[in-house]
Parts: sequence; C-alpha cells; structure tokens
Amino acid sequence: MISPKVSIIMATYNRAHFIVETLRSIQNQTFKDWECLIIDDGGTDDTFNVITPILKKDSRFKYLSRPIDYKKGLPGCRNYGLDIAKGEFIIFFDDDDVVHPHNLEICHKLLLKKEYMFCAYAKKSFQDNFNYQLFNNDRTLSSKLTNDTFYEDVITNTYPLSSCSVLWNKKCFEDARFNENLMYAEEWELFSRILSEQPKGIFIDKVLYFNRKHLHSNTGEFYSNNPVRLSAKKEAIRLIATNLESRKLLSHTLYRYLYGLAISYRDKQLFNHIVKKGQVSYNKKLLLHLKYWIYPIWKFVINIKKTINK
Repeated sequence: MISPKVSIIMATYNRAHFIVETLRSIQNQTFKDWECLIIDDGGTDDTFNVITPILKKDSRFKYLSRPIDYKKGLPGCRNYGLDIAKGEFIIFFDDDDVVHPHNLEICHKLLLKKEYMFCAYAKKSFQDNFNYQLFNNDRTLSSKLTNDTFYEDVITNTYPLSSCSVLWNKKCFEDARFNENLMYAEEWELFSRILSEQPKGIFIDKVLYFNRKHLHSNTGEFYSNNPVRLSAKKEAIRLIATNLESRKLLSHTLYRYLYGLAISYRDKQLFNHIVKKGQVSYNKKLLLHLKYWIYPIWKFVINIKKTINK
C-alpha cells in the first residue's frame, strides 16, 4: 500500500457539534493525497455516530481512540498520531475549525523544494457560523524565507505560530514530541525546541486556516483564567528558558520577554528560575527583583491612566 504524502493529525474531545464541518473542509482540499487521523481523547458525546457516514464513504479518514499508554489530553493524542502517521509531511488540525481548500496544495508544493522543512501561513479567527465567502481563491502568493532567528519570533509571539498554521516535514519530529504534562502552550514549547535547531522554512502571507473562537476551547479557557491552563503556560515558559539556556540561545530579547511573562503572572518561583538562567550582573538581577515587586503598582497606575484617557 502506497503511503499518503500528508498526514493530518486531529485530536477530538466532545466536539460532535463542530467536527463534521471541519472534516468536510478537509474533504474539499484540492490536494487529495492525505490521511486524516482522528484521535478521540475519551469523549462521551455523539462524535463517532455523527462522523460515521464520512468514515464509511472516505477511507482516508481513520477514527482511533487514544491508547492508555499516552496521557489524556491534546499532547498525548497528537503524540499517538505522530507515532502512527505514514505521511512524509505532518499537519495538525483542530476539530472545531475550517480549512481553506487550497491549504495542502499550496504548502505541499512549496515543501517539495527540499531545502524547506516547514511551511507556515496566516490564519484568521471567527465566531459562531463560518462565512465561506472569506475564502480567497487568488493563487497569487507572497512568501519569504524564515531566518536563523525565527525561533525568537515564535517564542516572543512576534510571529505567533500555532499548531494548525504550519505543514512540517516529518523529519522535524524524529526526536521531538509534545510534552504530555502540558495542558496548554504545548505547541509553543515543542515548536520552540524544533525551531531552535534552525531548520529552513518558508512563510506564506495568505490566510489558509480559520480557527473558531469559543469559551470552551483551550485558548478560551486560558483567557478565562482556568488554573490548569495557566499552570501549563507557566511550565512551558520554564521549559523554554531551560532549553534555550542549555543551547546557549537565551538572547537578551528572549531573556527579557520570558522574565517579563513571569513578572506578569506573579510567579516568584518561575521568575527566580528565569533570572538565574541569564548571564547578567548581580546589580542587574537586583533591578529585576525590584521590577517584580513594583509591577502591581506600575500596572495599577497604567490602568488608571487608561481609564482617564477613555
């Protein structure tokens, strides 16, 4: 049996009300040589029944349950998908979004140029019902190569690379997997490790993916101050700082960004961990500790100014 060119990995959990639209957008891809691994994380809704008609008519879709030796959660499901994927290229799609019909065709064509290990593209958020008129079918592309410090742009969210906005050469995952203890920011942490190896990539300035905004998404829960999501983000920050320091890649820009996050989250243990990683003087570290303690006052003053300006 000939292996597909692209493996789509999709974790799902109780998304029967969204997933059919997502799968239809995958079926409508102009590039046809793919498999879609749907990994159920132990959901209790009607997901299997609502997608059964699609599974029966299109063998490229494969519905699987996460094995018990992979930890419950999005990272465990994706790691299982990575371990069984047959494609030369890997992409992660969520179970509640909509994919542009030219997504795989455009990205796969660019990755056939062997010097590129990944192809990133723009995405756009939407709420409620998706407006299919948002699809831009203009084949004109504006693209640029990523540089050796692209990992800095991703870590600092100068370029917020999400799990669903990049097609990877599978070789990028030979020694890399999601941290299954992270219930948020798992792709940020993993991609920072992959990109710190400085693989060559290309970025397309075109929206090829549309992500649905709702309160019950992982991101929605994070911004609602869900303690599990917040804790995971802090741990991801710690892991990223440790990896960068070990690879001698903790630049001034990254150091300032990471300790700034720790200050804003009011996590003294995380803050101390990051401060120790930087190659700065004793006086500089004292100044950073002062910034930590005066941050609440500074934030209060800023909020007062914003209120007055309004």
